[in-house]
Amino acid sequence: MSKLKEKNSGLLEVLLDVGKITKDDVEKITQLQEKTHEKSDRILLNLGIISEEDLRDALGHLFNLKTWQRKKEEILPVIDCLPQSFLHSNRILPIRQYDGYLDIALTDPSDESLLEVIESTTNKWVNIFIGCEKDIIASINDTYDDATEEDKSAYSIDLDVVDDIEKLKDLALEAPVVRLVNNALNKALEVGASDIHIEMFENKPKLRYRIDGVLVDYPPPARDVYFATINRIKIMSNLNIAEKRLPQDGRIRLKVGGKEIDIRVSVIPMLYGECVVLRILDKSNVILDLSTFGFSEDVLKNIKKLIRKSEGMVLSTGPTGSGKTTTLYAALKEIISPSLKIITVEDPVEYSLEGVNQIQVNNKIGLSFAAGLRSILRHDPDVILVGEIRDKDTASISIQSSLTGHLVLSTLHTNDAASAFNRLLDMGMEDYLVSTCIIAVLAQRLIRKLCECKEEYRLDKDTMAKIGIGTDKTLYHPKGCIECNNTGYRGRVAISELLIVNDNIRKMIVSRERSNVIQQEAMRSGMRTLWMDGLKRVEDGITSLSELERVTDDTSSTKDETTLG
Repeated sequence: MSKLKEKNSGLLEVLLDVGKITKDDVEKITQLQEKTHEKSDRILLNLGIISEEDLRDALGHLFNLKTWQRKKEEILPVIDCLPQSFLHSNRILPIRQYDGYLDIALTDPSDESLLEVIESTTNKWVNIFIGCEKDIIASINDTYDDATEEDKSAYSIDLDVVDDIEKLKDLALEAPVVRLVNNALNKALEVGASDIHIEMFENKPKLRYRIDGVLVDYPPPARDVYFATINRIKIMSNLNIAEKRLPQDGRIRLKVGGKEIDIRVSVIPMLYGECVVLRILDKSNVILDLSTFGFSEDVLKNIKKLIRKSEGMVLSTGPTGSGKTTTLYAALKEIISPSLKIITVEDPVEYSLEGVNQIQVNNKIGLSFAAGLRSILRHDPDVILVGEIRDKDTASISIQSSLTGHLVLSTLHTNDAASAFNRLLDMGMEDYLVSTCIIAVLAQRLIRKLCECKEEYRLDKDTMAKIGIGTDKTLYHPKGCIECNNTGYRGRVAISELLIVNDNIRKMIVSRERSNVIQQEAMRSGMRTLWMDGLKRVEDGITSLSELERVTDDTSSTKDETTLG
């Protein structure tokens, strides 16, 4: 048996022993190897059956080698005679050299001829460590100079063929392009990105990840591989690669590193080429538990009371990406029981909940929010979740449902809690119906948490008192390290304002009082504004003052003076 076959069979045995794959997986891999003649490790990764970390650990065990992990300390260039193109193409990272030895991290220790080339070129004995491909490539990019023309040529595509559909399809299926797209997806999951933006500008493409709500630049694909990258994504999402003039929307479902990933794809033609946005829905990363979102104790206690009401409407408001829908999902999970019939109307259904009947809106066939709601009422529900109140019909049916013995949960786009009444009245709803049906409005934002590398700083006492922070509090600002990608922030936490409707507020809605008047009344009843809730996080050292100012502002004393209606 050849060494390659020994490696393939041994790797599968190791992965089977540690429970990373099943016997069915082994049979599937063996059949695919016979058809494609590709290595088992590459098939396992491409199918998403195992992660790169699983492969690294299994190879380390199989070859009795130590593993290498990307750490905080910076790696300095240790060897000059191995060009970057060689390091990239062979997935090799020189780590250190000493006393005639060279330590390297690589992904495939079975290639003895490659090791002989390195030893003869460097004139050193080589010690091998096993690493993940993504970590090795990231360290090469961070450690060495920008790619040379020779490096870039590996991805070169003849621009004269970009209008040839068959050639574009072939190019989109070539290994370098497939690897590039896979690496972009892996990197997005690694850094916890919610969206990937691939854009074309006049001079060059741009690749950006939205991490914790903020777009961050990453090394983009070369200009001449950009077209194949777009078409690779179109093929994966079953879109028409020949259509370049109209927007298209699609969906990709795949396993990456053993995780089920759902990706929504939007392609829009821009001035210099098509731009793609990939919205990543990583179900394994979402914990639908209200207590983990960061709500203050009193707000959390009141939310749990409100969602157990038998009728009325609870609204969650805020801009796109503020966690409204996730909060409502977590609220539903809190109350799921055999005694309740729960139905949702959503666009799209982002996460499936056991014990909940979920309807996917499809406007192409006439299944709108309003149409779905009308049908729902014939199914005797106790709780209804409406993905979003967008128009008068949806608002009207939602309000009627809440007045006829149903608890209705929904989202609305407003800047704060008090403005929700204004928004519904603008849609044409009657003030007496709005005042009667709505029992509470939760406004929320997601604010970035400071990384552990945060640094203390001081503000003068007058400034702190003016802002509303206790003068004895220690403030922190972001510093940046490798753990937080030098942003100074890791993860997000919710800040909120919960407006519970009382008799005074009902009278104000009917009288069409200004929203700032309603807010002041809610504050007298104990409501904290978004700004006030955020200041508590600043005082606790969870976030920075600059981050709070980015997400919201102090609206507790000044507000839009427009009247309701």
